[in-house]
Amino acid sequence: MDFDLELRAVPKVAAVVILSVTYARFISSHLRPGLPRLLPLLPVLSLLPFLPMLFTSIHFRTNAGFFISWLCLFKLLLLCFGRGPLDPSLPFISFLSLASLPVKLPTTNDPKNQSSFHSLSPKYLLTTAIKAALFAGLLSLYRFRDQMHPYLFLVMLCFHIYLSLELLLGTAAILAGAILGMEFEPQFNKPYFSSSLCDFWGRRWNLMVSAILRPSVYIPVRSCTGRAAAVIATFIVSGIMHELMFYYITLLPPNGVVLLFFILHGICTAVEGWYAQHGNWWRPPKILATVGAVAFVTYTSFWLFFPAMLRGGALENGMMEIESIIGLFTGDMYLVKD
Repeated sequence: MDFDLELRAVPKVAAVVILSVTYARFISSHLRPGLPRLLPLLPVLSLLPFLPMLFTSIHFRTNAGFFISWLCLFKLLLLCFGRGPLDPSLPFISFLSLASLPVKLPTTNDPKNQSSFHSLSPKYLLTTAIKAALFAGLLSLYRFRDQMHPYLFLVMLCFHIYLSLELLLGTAAILAGAILGMEFEPQFNKPYFSSSLCDFWGRRWNLMVSAILRPSVYIPVRSCTGRAAAVIATFIVSGIMHELMFYYITLLPPNGVVLLFFILHGICTAVEGWYAQHGNWWRPPKILATVGAVAFVTYTSFWLFFPAMLRGGALENGMMEIESIIGLFTGDMYLVKD
């Protein structure tokens, strides 16, 4: 991996994002919500998904895709129609941070919310250190991949995704609190305790995405067609966006498999929601429901999610990048590869 090339791309991408968000704030402060805002912002909305392609690294490209092509783009879409969290009356720094980072304005008056500064408690730091140690140990096991059972390898990949996102977003949380004085949107809430698909997708896994899909897809569709259609529509949009994220990872044309994964989960979640409201003849014990929900998510991920993500040697390329980063910081330059 060419670190110089990646670092040269960072200011270019940042400059385009800042200019785009500044333009969006200017337009939204002078035009009313709806088509008058949407039409002049279409060039910006069309540009954002291309910015991550300025990076050649899988990690740079995918993280940029998540923050810019998904979160930022959807927040600007909501702005076009006068829905939060962005508002043109916000100070420029707050507006820019809200648009381009997974942060939210402080809500110190709400006892249910905890600020990012509170996350710097000894308990949080200890938990983060343990997760970092587990992640480092996990990376060291990849050298034995050829000797592993395929399902054991996929289980490791589950933990890899979970721990890497927790560490990445946890670091961003510290920076958001210390530099911006803003709260960081949580990413996970103990997903291994999910007692249903609704619980897993709505309250425990990828909460940033849930928070942005709820006002942009679920609520508008539900107001027109009802809950079941809104759930399925939300999962379809999530599947389309995951196809884009997987393109950033593999650089291969989408094959629809990950979209199928989310359509399947959308249908099952809608059926589950209907049963929760109308099916009174049997409710499984919580521990059995938890085992069933986690097993279903895990099995369908092995079947559809991971095969779509691992196409084109994505894992091998990603591991080479991680080795390069480790070599850069430890001085083991023999690990650093273009």
